[in-house]
Amino acid sequence: MTGISNALTSLPFHAARSITFDRGTEFSAWPFLQAHLGVEVWFCEPQAPWQKGTVENTNLRTRHWLPRDTDPTALTNRYLVSICDRLNATPRKCLGYRTPAEVFKEKTLEIS
Repeated sequence: MTGISNALTSLPFHAARSITFDRGTEFSAWPFLQAHLGVEVWFCEPQAPWQKGTVENTNLRTRHWLPRDTDPTALTNRYLVSICDRLNATPRKCLGYRTPAEVFKEKTLEIS
């Protein structure tokens, strides 16, 4: 949760008003995140994959660089950031073939 909190702290407040998690045990410390950032925390219902379509799609894309047998402790922060950068620079049909980075920037400018 500390890592997620640190990553979300750098975002503008309006970009981190809520976060939705899968029901994995790795998110059991969610009250820390809620208290530290003041965000609403939501969980997908069991057996409801349609509630996390973007997560599943992103997981599939991420497997290109991080196969299931990857040891996460062997990865550098720099490498993980490079994966995020590539994911955020990939155009998506659901965004009108714009990249997530472009849409985020556009939405941030609208609210500023």
